[in-house]
Amino acid sequence: MDLVTLQNSLDNLSFAILFVTMLVYWSGMAFPQIPYLNVLGTAGMAIANLCIASLLGARWLEAGYFPLSNLYESLFFIAWGLTAVHLFAEYTSRSRWVGAVTSPAAMGVTAFAALSLPAQMQVSEPLVPALKSNWLMMHVSVMLLSYACLMVGSLLAIAFLIVTRGQAISLTGSSYGSNLRRQTPIPTVSAATASEISLNGNTTAAQSATLERLTLETATTWSPETLSLAQILDNISYRTIGLGFPLLTIGIISGGVWANEAWGSYWSWDPKETWALIVWLVFAAYLHARITKSWQGRRPAILAAGGFVVVWICYMGVNLLGKGLHSYGWFF
Repeated sequence: MDLVTLQNSLDNLSFAILFVTMLVYWSGMAFPQIPYLNVLGTAGMAIANLCIASLLGARWLEAGYFPLSNLYESLFFIAWGLTAVHLFAEYTSRSRWVGAVTSPAAMGVTAFAALSLPAQMQVSEPLVPALKSNWLMMHVSVMLLSYACLMVGSLLAIAFLIVTRGQAISLTGSSYGSNLRRQTPIPTVSAATASEISLNGNTTAAQSATLERLTLETATTWSPETLSLAQILDNISYRTIGLGFPLLTIGIISGGVWANEAWGSYWSWDPKETWALIVWLVFAAYLHARITKSWQGRRPAILAAGGFVVVWICYMGVNLLGKGLHSYGWFF
């Protein structure tokens, strides 16, 4: 089997494994009493990670350069990063939700690369002159790995909003070891109080208002399981974004150095550069709010969820325009 055939087999195999793994994780969410489903999901993500790494390695041997020169290669590197960051996040959190939200993203990226891109875009081609540099591996790999970290962190923030139904939950303590509590104390209603309020169905206006308030507050009481899950999702989202942000910073700096070497300017306000700066500012605001403003829970989760969209615009959206210094590696 030659390297090209091996690559074609590995990309389809990676998609198939991730698709089955996604179904396993979702089944684990639907049937939590089956314990081995979570183990199977973790094994599936690990196997997919190895398949994608083997694909990239085979492509490296075939082309003679680190495989990050076009859309097909970068998509598989993103998929590899998503599976790798997933394994870190799942090992840290021990939560089924990690796999439930990250496996569809990894599967979707792999499916787009393997099944949607035309055949000519999947073929290794000689590097353009600007890419014949050692900075290709340094800059592009760090940027894509930072995108993977930020995507996983943002997805976990979205999961936090789903679990809490978008309602306000305050956190106490540090972001790494905090305990959850409701912002409003949970009321306790004795049987005598309830009987007094609803005796014979005759209540005053004040008693009716009190009963309505108690009923509303009791209905929004969080179970211990929900509170624990929300805490886990909030903390691991923060950790993952905290890992991706320094990588993004290093990637932007290395890109500026490479740009000066290739084009004679550290910064030219290219669309890709501008949106990379926007991504940096969004997640810098997120970390600033968490660290200095003590934001925890819903508000930073909303900011991180918006960051997920911004990352995808930076990674792929601006290249649809076919403008700028970075467009040659993608669709045009």
